[in-house]
Amino acid sequence: MKRLTIIFCILLQWTVASAADEPSAGYSLDGKLVQGGMVVGRAQPGSKVTQDGQAVRISKDGVFLLGFTRDAPETSALEIRSADGTVIKETLQVARRDYKIQRIDGLPKRKVTPRSEADLKRIRDDVVAVKRARTRDDDRQDFLGGFQWPLEGPITGVYGSQRVLNGEPRRPHFGVDVAAPVGTPVRAPAPGIVTLAVPDMFFSGGTMIIDHGHKLTSSFLHLHKLHAKVGDRVEQGQVVAEVGATGRVTGAHLDWRMNLRDRRIDPELLVPPMPNLSAK
Repeated sequence: MKRLTIIFCILLQWTVASAADEPSAGYSLDGKLVQGGMVVGRAQPGSKVTQDGQAVRISKDGVFLLGFTRDAPETSALEIRSADGTVIKETLQVARRDYKIQRIDGLPKRKVTPRSEADLKRIRDDVVAVKRARTRDDDRQDFLGGFQWPLEGPITGVYGSQRVLNGEPRRPHFGVDVAAPVGTPVRAPAPGIVTLAVPDMFFSGGTMIIDHGHKLTSSFLHLHKLHAKVGDRVEQGQVVAEVGATGRVTGAHLDWRMNLRDRRIDPELLVPPMPNLSAK
């Protein structure tokens, strides 16, 4: 009986997934329905899309993006209203993830618990600049070609891990860290437009943000040198910066983060597995 139940559940999941992929269903989704994930959706041109009541940009040819936060609930409400008045309402099942605890010691106390008014002002100014850089919202679809790793190297930090800095619990980590020597080239993971290029922010040091369209952005932190400026159009694989050890770090690495609208997503879910460097 238990075996029959398992088979039925598998068939049910396959049926739901297949219906979403069929054009007759009115839409399709491509990606991982998981905490930290992002999916590319397609619906009839002229449709209006919302996710959990939030309006989602949809391109002229019907492309849209859905994202799920680190602690997204197990369901997400998708609504698509087509130009002919048809309404599709779906409850998407979002898979849960288990997150690691990462302990980092040896950080300068000033970078863990800033107290001076000068430091606090810098932090406030940095937050404003980053928010402004993420306000761009246009119909470019630079994300459709997929993403590649900005550089190759050992992964030393992962998305969602609970950070304990100098023994003090802090906010989770929202990026993926790749260790590499200072000066290692950092390449654009996908085409886009640079919306932030600052050589020295308080926590993140040299920082760059690239907008890929539909308010999907890549952020690169702790950079040594920046090779692109605000307003530049960059292509996938183009060198845009160099790995550094700036800001709040204990060693040289790249911290790559991604945001979709106000949702922090996991870059590692959008790229192939990191190549086995020892095999090269």
